[in-house]
Amino acid sequence: METKPKKGDWIISNGSKKVAHAAIRMAISESREEERALKNTYSEAGLRVAAMDFGGEAVSSVPKIIERAVVGSKREGVIEDTHAEEGAIAGSAHEAISQVLPRAIGLNCGGKIGVAREGEHLCVAVFIAIGMIHLDDVAMGLAHRAIDKNYVTLKPQEE
Repeated sequence: METKPKKGDWIISNGSKKVAHAAIRMAISESREEERALKNTYSEAGLRVAAMDFGGEAVSSVPKIIERAVVGSKREGVIEDTHAEEGAIAGSAHEAISQVLPRAIGLNCGGKIGVAREGEHLCVAVFIAIGMIHLDDVAMGLAHRAIDKNYVTLKPQEE
């Protein structure tokens, strides 16, 4: 007999969906305390997560946002210090930002990057407030990458 999930139980079992859900939750967390609580919850479920804040003029901030995603993900143990894993974070961060950038051109923005990983699945979510003074709009971008661990761990061929 199948039991119904209780409040707080994982109802998302697919790797891509679970990781996307975790990245979004990290990106919309409202405090460092909430980030820590989410990190503990996701860690118990086998996910590695991180969140980083950002802000500034939208277009000129893109490289800083991507760099923060890569550096923060390495610092929090979401990725290892390899070309493939850094590239996966950088590429998915760029894709997520590209989804919201057209709304922010010429304006200031601030928000949070959420990163989550389980095995091969990696997601980056960007939650962003766009505007001037108190006239903010909000937007979210999300991107997924798969990291093939077999490819990453192959040793170079000797000649």
